[in-house]
Amino acid sequence: MTDDEKQFFAEMPSRPAQAPKPHYHGHRQRLRDRFAKDGASGLQDYELLELMLFRIIPRADTKATAKALLARFGSFPEVLGAPLNLLQEVEGIGKTAALEIKVFAAAAERMARGAIASRQVLSSWAEVINYCRAAMAFEPREQFRILFLDRKNLLIADEVQQTGTVDHTPVYPREIVRRALELSATAIILVHNHPSGDPTPSRADIDMTHTIINTATPLGITVHDHIIIGRDGHTSMKGSQYI
Repeated sequence: MTDDEKQFFAEMPSRPAQAPKPHYHGHRQRLRDRFAKDGASGLQDYELLELMLFRIIPRADTKATAKALLARFGSFPEVLGAPLNLLQEVEGIGKTAALEIKVFAAAAERMARGAIASRQVLSSWAEVINYCRAAMAFEPREQFRILFLDRKNLLIADEVQQTGTVDHTPVYPREIVRRALELSATAIILVHNHPSGDPTPSRADIDMTHTIINTATPLGITVHDHIIIGRDGHTSMKGSQYI
């Protein structure tokens, strides 16, 4: 190499060294590949949460955050069902990330509702329970929900009638019957949740259900069941012979 060539190359600007890719970069792709190959069944709960968090938190290691969410709330469904303010108490989860988690929760609920929207509800009982659990199991306050059905037991409407406290919801039988008549419903399914997690009906739950039945029956409205939803399961009052 001549002196001129040496001088030429010496004066060329050096290329800056490329920053090493974050250690989680390859991990994210591997996790996506596993999901593409095996679906959700091939992933643990924290890994599925990681996949959700990838698009919410694009430039950080999300494994620790996913595990912190599970440690705080106990399970994958409970993470989705957690209130916004409590989600934001977990390190790494800000308001935007918390909102995105609730979007996933709403999508799951909408999918579950779609499974019963155009089918005979009484022949799709497992889907009814799945929907009610998705909608209510992890609510921090009691909700009283009614599924209004037509003569073919197709779903006309799904409405939350009342929201109460952690252990009580006011219920007005005449208002329930009035709404059923407005919708031309011939049958209803009552649903409410127990935030305590225990789906066992109380004496007040049983008495209230009988009052609704006694109010609705003379007007041609059948009460098919009253379902109580808890974190760990559900109780069908009809199946358990409370009604």
